[in-house]
Amino acid sequence: SAAKTIDRIIDVFPKERQGQIRSQLSTSLRGVIAQQLVPLKNGKGRTAVLEILVGTPAIGNLIREGKIHQIPSALQTGARFGMVSMEKSLEILYNKGTISREEYESRLV
Repeated sequence: SAAKTIDRIIDVFPKERQGQIRSQLSTSLRGVIAQQLVPLKNGKGRTAVLEILVGTPAIGNLIREGKIHQIPSALQTGARFGMVSMEKSLEILYNKGTISREEYESRLV
């Protein structure tokens, strides 16, 4: 997920520098795109399920304050900024008939 990606970026640095890194990341991040490849319903390939996080001021504040765990909630309400959660992306692909119900349900966990 996008939130886990941000956590991984911050965790690369030593603990004593993570506050500074969060601050820098909060002002420079423009967006994060996370993807999963899911088998097509027809069995002939895979499709990307995308999660799109836009670096809005609210997202920047969550990063700066170390509240990465709240990013999924902000992502759910950020559609007007172009954000899409993995769950919403899965739902769209399922409703279009691109992926099977089994794939849809197994990845919602």
